[in-house]
Amino acid sequence: MKVTSLGFDPIEKKPLARYKPGSMILSVGSLGCTMHCPWCQNHSIAQPEDPQAVPVRDMSARELVDQAQALVSEGNIGLAYTYNEPLMRWRDVLECAQVIHEAGLDNVVVTNGLIAPDKLAQLLPFIDALNIDLKGFSQDVYDITGGTLETVKNTITRAHENAHVEVTTLLVPGVNDDMELLDEEAAWLAGIDPDIPLHLTRFFPQYHYADRPATPLPTLLEAQSIAQHHLNDVLLGNI
Repeated sequence: MKVTSLGFDPIEKKPLARYKPGSMILSVGSLGCTMHCPWCQNHSIAQPEDPQAVPVRDMSARELVDQAQALVSEGNIGLAYTYNEPLMRWRDVLECAQVIHEAGLDNVVVTNGLIAPDKLAQLLPFIDALNIDLKGFSQDVYDITGGTLETVKNTITRAHENAHVEVTTLLVPGVNDDMELLDEEAAWLAGIDPDIPLHLTRFFPQYHYADRPATPLPTLLEAQSIAQHHLNDVLLGNI
């Protein structure tokens, strides 16, 4: 696996609020993304202007497992594939996830959910928990990011059948903060399971949207109130 970053994070930072709370997890990031969100929070590794200029270390699955095992005494529960879009190199994740499971540790994936169903089916038996970005409940939003809403919806549905799933929507003013669409999103998630945790997070100016205003707190609170009509666990982040 091509590694750009390693961190030792609280599980809540993924964010996973309801999966083994209070635990720590070794987090690994690679390079690149399958989308091109203009508000990307990790654009330095997900969408670098010059990929050749980003320091990269090649690490085998065995090396990553050894690092994960070395941290078990400090509360580590496994390995999280995060920071950039890990499923861009899904075969690397699959190889590593298999070895992590053989070692009795957990696999966590933080993803935009843009993956073909056949590839997802091969991965899910080895994945314990996922946080999946739902960029917005409209293909118009995904036209901005270069993704497909129906593909992400399929990923959420299939993943929930096999693993612990939490969903995150970053509320970007003027992009995906339409309250009617947020109501539809929450109702759709509740149709899968009303106990799915939904993280509504605050946008701050970033990347190509550096000139945009941050999400007003009243917008987050209104969105939370609407989502709570359908879902039992709606959390606010980045506030």
